[in-house]
Amino acid sequence: MENMITQENEFLQENLVEANLLYEGKGKKLYKTTLDNTLLAAFKDDLTAFNAQKRSSEEGKGSLNCQISTQIFMLLESRDVKTHFIQTLQDKYMLCKKLEIIPIEVVVRNIATGSLSKRLGIAESLNIKETLLGAPLVEFYYKDDSLNDPIITDSHCLLMGLANIHEIEKLKELALQVNEILKEYFDKASLRLIDFKLEFGRDFSGNILLADEISPDSCRLWDKTTNKKMDKDIFRQNLGNVTNAYKEVLSRLAEIK
Repeated sequence: MENMITQENEFLQENLVEANLLYEGKGKKLYKTTLDNTLLAAFKDDLTAFNAQKRSSEEGKGSLNCQISTQIFMLLESRDVKTHFIQTLQDKYMLCKKLEIIPIEVVVRNIATGSLSKRLGIAESLNIKETLLGAPLVEFYYKDDSLNDPIITDSHCLLMGLANIHEIEKLKELALQVNEILKEYFDKASLRLIDFKLEFGRDFSGNILLADEISPDSCRLWDKTTNKKMDKDIFRQNLGNVTNAYKEVLSRLAEIK
């Protein structure tokens, strides 16, 4: 472990990263760089669920999430969705634009499962027709671990000063735009996009950009043929090894023409 930490520190120093760690979250470490308005995100191998009440780690998970996120951010940029992505360094380091993160998790749901099923009493089913929503559902959650990230409304966002009315509409518009792009993209990989979480931030000009990551850690993905889960629900529900599933997702995405 000590040798791994030494190697990571040497890599960071070689790639314009200052000594101080700015922030460490559940899935990433963020470092300040010597380049203006940039950060370096180091994807971690840690696994957490249920607001970090359940914890584990699988070697290589962080690298896979970084590579998958890289492919998706590059796709979105090509489709005129502005993101914080600049470039990937090695397999688990992503150079990003520095943003003021909006403390709202934007969740888009295409199929009723997880917390939505629990809240609304919709029984979970592998029969997609039974749980398919009539239209994509966009929900907001307040990013606050101490409060367990509660669901919030537009009015809550305004009341707490999290975003103004124009930004709220922009978040919804961007979330639905990303959903349409990713549904088509994952469909080509024989994967069904069930739901996913997005985070956004403001750049120095006040523009809203997509931030964080898009990976099997933040998306629910089911195999189109078997409905096999290919995401972090594998860890949540003790279904096996997530790294093998993430490798399969990356492999499928790499084959898309």
